[in-house]
This record gives sequence, structure tokens and C-alpha cells, in this order.
Amino acid sequence: MSHLLIAAIAALGAVLILLVGLLLGLLRRSGGRVAEVERRLDALAADLGGAVERAEEEGRRSRLLGDITGTIELDEVLTRALEAIMAVPGVDAALIRVEGENAPIIAAYGLADEEAARQSAAVPPGHRDLRAVELTYRYAEGSGDEALRGGLALPLADESGPLGTLLVLTRASGHRFGDEELLRLEEIALRTAPAIENARRFREARQLADLDALTELHNRRYFHETLARETVRAHRYARKLALIVFDLDDFKEVNDRIGHLAGDAVLAEAAARMREVVRTADVPCRVGGDEFAVIMPESSLEDAEQLFQRIQTVMSTRAFGQAGRLHLSAGLAELTPEDDSVSLFERGDRALYAAKQAGKGRSMAASA
Repeated sequence: MSHLLIAAIAALGAVLILLVGLLLGLLRRSGGRVAEVERRLDALAADLGGAVERAEEEGRRSRLLGDITGTIELDEVLTRALEAIMAVPGVDAALIRVEGENAPIIAAYGLADEEAARQSAAVPPGHRDLRAVELTYRYAEGSGDEALRGGLALPLADESGPLGTLLVLTRASGHRFGDEELLRLEEIALRTAPAIENARRFREARQLADLDALTELHNRRYFHETLARETVRAHRYARKLALIVFDLDDFKEVNDRIGHLAGDAVLAEAAARMREVVRTADVPCRVGGDEFAVIMPESSLEDAEQLFQRIQTVMSTRAFGQAGRLHLSAGLAELTPEDDSVSLFERGDRALYAAKQAGKGRSMAASA
């Protein structure tokens, strides 16, 4: 049912209710014998009121279902699906579990994080031909009113196969989800599954677009976007932010000596070694040629110097095949109150140039 049709029904019902009210008023003032007419008109008004309520509810349901497929951001798809689920009568909590290659993605409403993880693990992914699994929770005497009492687990699947599980829960003792609720939940699952798959494909494509094909580090575009975002965050919350900008010393000579293909292999190996020593919170990037950068949230110049020394060690202690042992030169910069992301990077880049001029194989701290 379209939004325009629903709105028209609601408007028509409101007009009819108004007319019924006016007619009742006229009949009462006429003093005639209108008891039967009043009874019928009251019944008609109640029916019309119910029709308006049903039309409004149908409009809300259609809007919530449409919102699910109205985005390609996975987090937003899951949030909108949970909103639609929570509108189903009797649902006190809900979660969606999406299976992944490394770990499942869990989105929940009305559940603490630990409880959501526990509940999602308790229900294995269903098969496509399975409509639902009904859950019943039994407790020892004295359990609180907030304890979970029952639920339904529905499989999420599209044409490619199972994607995960949709779980709804109730805290009302004795409540069971009937066929009407199951049909509504199946409709939500039917909308949500392809939206999840589309969002996952979009996320994968965007992640590939953010990576440098040779080194598998984040590329220049991602570096500048992330540095801008981290700079704003650091200023807003008065946090530290450090940056390392470095390159391989005399890499042009390496290329001339062993060839560009072998030189590319050196860059890929250098990136792999760098990933061995950076922290989880650090963001290593290739910003061009043999120039790299590491964004270091919550870090100072001293932290940047320590990380540079670790990177220098892992690069220089083992030979890069025909290229031999290589060293790095680096510029280190820490965010100042006057910096934006551009000035922070420029200061780090100038410090790198100063390290080169000072004899290579070392780091230099950027001046404020």
C-alpha cells in the first residue's frame, strides 16, 4: 500500500468521523427518537476510527521496511532493521547476528553487550527452509522481572545462502509470539537479508578502494582523510596526535640496480615488516613512491620516536634480497593547537627532508 493511499484513507476517515459527530449533534438537538441511529452511528465511528489507526500503522510499517533498503551502510541497515523489529508487538529486545569470515557482527537493541553476545552465540544460524526456532527460558525461583522469558530466532538468508540470525526476545512471563508476529518478522528478515549483503559488498569495495594494491597499506587518499578526521578529534577532546613520515634511503639507486619489478617487491616487503611493529591503533599508509606515513592517535613525539626506532630495526637487521640492508629517514611531528591536518603533514614532511639533509638513516622532529 503506497504512502499516498494510506494518507488518503486516514484523511477520509477523519472527515467521516467529523461528519458523524456533526450528525449526532443535530439529531440530539432535534429531540427525535434517535437511540438506534445513535447506536449505529457510534459503531460506524468506532469502525472508521479503527480503520484510520490501521492505515496509520500500515503506513508506519511500510516506512520502516522501506528505510531498511534505503542505505548501503551496514551499520545503518542493522539499526533500521532493529527499529522495524522493535515495532512488532511483544518485542522487548532484539539482535541481528551477521556471520563473517573472521568474527560475527552483532547489533542489538534492549540488551547489554555481554548479554547480546551470549544470546547470539546460543542460537546457531538457521537453514533457509527453517521458519523460526522458538525459545523458552526457565530460571530458579526469585529471578527478576527483567529476565528474558521467551523469543523467536529467524534465519537471515538471501539467494547465496544463510547470512545470519534475527532474534527477538520478550521479558513478559507467559508471552508467546504468534503467527501474525512471525509473519511480520519474516517480512523484516526478507527485506534485511539482501540489504545486508549489498552493504557488505559496498564495504568490501570501499575497503579495497582504500588500500594500495602493491603494499596492501592504506593509500594516500585514505591517509589524508584519516589524518583530517583524527586532527579534528584530537582538537575537540584535547588529545595528543603524532605523525611519522618516512622513506627508504637511496631507493632510486636500488631501483636502478635491481630493476623496478624487484624494487616493487622491496616496497611490499618493507610494508609487511612495518605491519609487524605498529600498534593496533596506528594507521600505516603509503603516501607515494617509497614514502610512507604512520598516524599515531593518543601519541606524543616520544612515542613516535620509539615507533620509528622499531621500524628502523626491523627494516635494517635483515637484507631485502638483492637490495641488501636498507635504512630509513623520518620526520616526526606532534599536533599543536595551531595545526590542521595539512600543516601537520607539511611539518612532518619538512622534518623528513631535514633528516635527509642531515645524513639519512635518522629521524628529525618537526619544529612548531
